[in-house]
Amino acid sequence: MTARELDAAGIHDPLLRTAYARCRQLNARNGKTYFLATRLLTPSQRPAVHALYGFARWADDIVDGTDPASAPQQPGERLDDLDAALRDALHSRVSTHPVIAALADTATRYRIATRHFTDFMRSMRMDLHVTDYPTFEDLRGYMHGSAAVIGLQVLPVLGTVVPRAQAAPHAASLGLAFQLTNFLRDVGEDLDRGRIYLPQDRLAALGVDRELLNWCRRTGRTDRRVRTALRDLSATTRGIYRHAADGIPMLHPVSRPCVQTAFTLYRAILDEIEAADFAIIHRRTAVPRRRRAAVALRGLAGIGVHRARHVLRPGPATMPSTPATHGPEPRLRVPT
Repeated sequence: MTARELDAAGIHDPLLRTAYARCRQLNARNGKTYFLATRLLTPSQRPAVHALYGFARWADDIVDGTDPASAPQQPGERLDDLDAALRDALHSRVSTHPVIAALADTATRYRIATRHFTDFMRSMRMDLHVTDYPTFEDLRGYMHGSAAVIGLQVLPVLGTVVPRAQAAPHAASLGLAFQLTNFLRDVGEDLDRGRIYLPQDRLAALGVDRELLNWCRRTGRTDRRVRTALRDLSATTRGIYRHAADGIPMLHPVSRPCVQTAFTLYRAILDEIEAADFAIIHRRTAVPRRRRAAVALRGLAGIGVHRARHVLRPGPATMPSTPATHGPEPRLRVPT
């Protein structure tokens, strides 16, 4: 985290500055697309976004068993410890762990509802024992906590030009679209971990099961039934992207270049998956670096104009309204 960003965000406590810097490192190392997009935010916004994504990345690493600090413990035990520390920090607004300290500070500054973190941890626990999802409704329940609430957490940081409750369903859709894109891109890697994040009823209707997916992974060949199933899920994801796009004009103008860039970069992954004719189970699809750079440059082009015309002040005062005045954010109904 640069001193300029921390100063702009009004973060002066030395321990908190170190905490936010740790979150930035997690985001930079593990979330290249997200990190690139956050460079288009104002300096005052970046620390909070890094804190939210840094915590989410850390919890995910614990579940996957890739967090070095978790080595002496089972993932379930480590997740229990994390959940307890999170609850304490959200109550007391302090923590001795840098990532949790930054998250608690962000939650306080932007009045982010505690239920979003509770729902997130619930979905992280599901990853410890759930290996597939019988229906899209089941998968949607998981994604509410693992993806939709991320959009809802970030929304107060981005700011809106409409009541937050009006923009919330679109922010949730953005999180879902990103995660469904990840599920399609990573279907092979998830199989290696014993997980399938594709609804079983949608697969079974087209003659696809775990055995056939594993055969595709093992042989490097893509059965036509698998192509059809992945194409069907890609179309569903496209519909969710369309719903998410309607929310971008609802954001504060200075935040739009960042979100539009993340939107375009992630949807480009879907473009690459479709361009490969869904032969993706044996390899990971990526957007070419040149294309990513072109998208980022377009985002940069819009920053100067927006920042010259509009000022976004850190904290909840940037919002025309909050859930406290307009009721709880509605749960998203995902198009199917």
